[in-house]
Amino acid sequence: MRLSVATNFDDRLIELIRGYPVFEVYGKLPSDLIGGGRASLMLGPLSAKQLRRHIEIAHRRGIQFNYLLNASCLDNIELTRKGRQRIYRMLQWLRDLEVDAVTVAIPFLLEFIKHHFPHFKVRVSVFAEADHVLNVKHWAAMGADSITLNSPFVNRDFATLAEIRRAVTCDLQLLVNNSCLQSCPYTAYHKVLLAHASQARHSSGGFFIDYCYLKCSFLKLLDPVNYIRSDWIRPEDLPRYESLGYETFKLTERNAPTETMILRVKAYSERRYEGNILDIVQPFAYPAKGQEGGM
Repeated sequence: MRLSVATNFDDRLIELIRGYPVFEVYGKLPSDLIGGGRASLMLGPLSAKQLRRHIEIAHRRGIQFNYLLNASCLDNIELTRKGRQRIYRMLQWLRDLEVDAVTVAIPFLLEFIKHHFPHFKVRVSVFAEADHVLNVKHWAAMGADSITLNSPFVNRDFATLAEIRRAVTCDLQLLVNNSCLQSCPYTAYHKVLLAHASQARHSSGGFFIDYCYLKCSFLKLLDPVNYIRSDWIRPEDLPRYESLGYETFKLTERNAPTETMILRVKAYSERRYEGNILDIVQPFAYPAKGQEGGM
């Protein structure tokens, strides 16, 4: 088992995950040129200096750092000379920070990074929607070192998971504690909204109302069975996925308190959790310290 764990940039988190099978932590600045998968307003403030320190602490503890460049839309700046120059400078900065890996959702970025910065490990985001054999093969052929599969569409489809695992040799990663609607119709739109809500100097000015998440939450409350058939994987079920050849699992959420993240790391490392499943999969309303497992 290898765990990729979201960091909230609390340096205590790095100390507390020692002893668990965590090989990397992942995160990013609240806003930057590329943007990512969470709106800036959802994340706490973080300076470049604090980011550098957090990476250094992780490295001293033998843990890699994965910087997220997983926006689903760049407003076409990647197709302009000026835009590519800005992207190149940002990647130089990440190299200087000694970032180990980057996560992307756009094929152009994968190929651009592999050409100009081949030392980076490039991981394909769940936002790339890789969920069938031919699609995964295309990403692997582009040079992806790791691909996170499209959890709302494949996490409960064991036949497809087995077929994908047999099809490629690169690392495949499963996002295990997400709670999206199964086969969610809002997925593509949501990813674009989040990308623009985390891009520095975007014309939206950072304004963001998460329409997609509000609709998702409404549908779950309207019919609670939608919670059960979401894409999360129980810690107890990890052996089923490991038997198919999956060894790398991703844990979210980047805005979660440190105690909640440790709870999640512990549950999945031990392949066992007897509390309320929402404690380890819900991206908001985190349990108060000492109150895990409550209803």
